[in-house]
Amino acid sequence: MSLPLIDLSLLTSHDHAIQQAEIQRLDYACREIGFIYLTNTGISQSLMQEIFVAAKRFFALPQEEKQKIDIGTSPNHRGYGSIGKEKLDEGNLSDWKETFDMALDLPPDHPMVSKYSKMYGPNRYPQDPAIVDTLLNYYQAAFTASQSLLMAMAKALKLEDDFFTRCFNTHVTVLRLIHYPPRPTMEHDNGAGAHTDYGCVTLLLQDQVGGLQVRARNGEWLDAPPVEGALVVNIGDLMQRWTNDEYVSTAHRVKASMPGVHRYSVPFFVEPDYETMVACVASCQSEQKPAKYEPIYSGDWIQSRFDATYAYRQGE
Repeated sequence: MSLPLIDLSLLTSHDHAIQQAEIQRLDYACREIGFIYLTNTGISQSLMQEIFVAAKRFFALPQEEKQKIDIGTSPNHRGYGSIGKEKLDEGNLSDWKETFDMALDLPPDHPMVSKYSKMYGPNRYPQDPAIVDTLLNYYQAAFTASQSLLMAMAKALKLEDDFFTRCFNTHVTVLRLIHYPPRPTMEHDNGAGAHTDYGCVTLLLQDQVGGLQVRARNGEWLDAPPVEGALVVNIGDLMQRWTNDEYVSTAHRVKASMPGVHRYSVPFFVEPDYETMVACVASCQSEQKPAKYEPIYSGDWIQSRFDATYAYRQGE
C-alpha cells in the first residue's frame, strides 16, 4: 500500500467535474486509509524551506535558552518540550524528540482564555524575531490550506460546504516544530510512539530523512517517505467520531533517527473551537448504523488527550 496523492488545487477547481472526481478520490482515501499526500497546497516551497530553517535555529539554541519557555510551566500548553516530555505509546520508552508548540495567540483578558485557560492564551515565543515571523507566516498558510481541505471533506460527506470551517473562529489548532536527535543507543528506536492524532486532521511537513510509518489494516507498518512539495495529511480521532467511524484515524509512528542523523518535521494539528459540539453527522448514520459516540465538546476531548499524554499535566 502507498498513500494516494490528492491535489488540493483540483479539490477547489471551478470545473465541477474535475472537482468532483478529486473529491471522490479524497473520500475513498479517508474511508479506507486515513492518510494521503496533499499536493499543490498553496504553501510556497520557499516557506516550507524557511520553516525548517527556523526549526533548526530554534533547536540549536542552548538548552537553558529553550527552557525559558518550557511547556511544563505553561498553563495553556505552549512553548518548548524537552526530550522525554511526551509519551505517545504507553508500552514503550518516552519519545526521543524535542518540540515547540504554538496556537492561536489570545491576550490574557480574552473571554475564551478566562473560560478555558488550559487551552487558550498567549503564545510563548523564542527571542529571535526572524523565527517568530516564519512561525506566524507558516501558521497562516497551513491554516488556509486546512480550511480548503475541510470544505472538500464537507462536500464529500454531502454536508454544507462550511459545515466544518464555520467551527474555526476561536480554534485550538496547533503548529508544532519537532526535532528528532540521533538516537543515543539502538534500544532508543522510538522517535514518536505508535498513536493516533486527537483532532480533525493533521497536515505534516517532513524533511527528507524519513521515518514516518503508517499501520495498515493487516497490522503491518508501512513507510510513508517524504514527497517533494507535498504534505502528509491524516484523519484524527475527532473526525472519526464526527463521521461515526466512516473516516478512519489510523495509527502511525516515527522511528528514531540513526546515529549521527537529525530529523525535523512540522505537524499542523487542525482542531476547531473549544465549544464545537461534535455529534455524528447526518450522512454517516442510519437505522442500520446508529451513532456510536455521545456528543462531546471538541475542547473537552482534546484537553482530555493532552492530560493523558503529558506527565506535567497529570495530577492537576
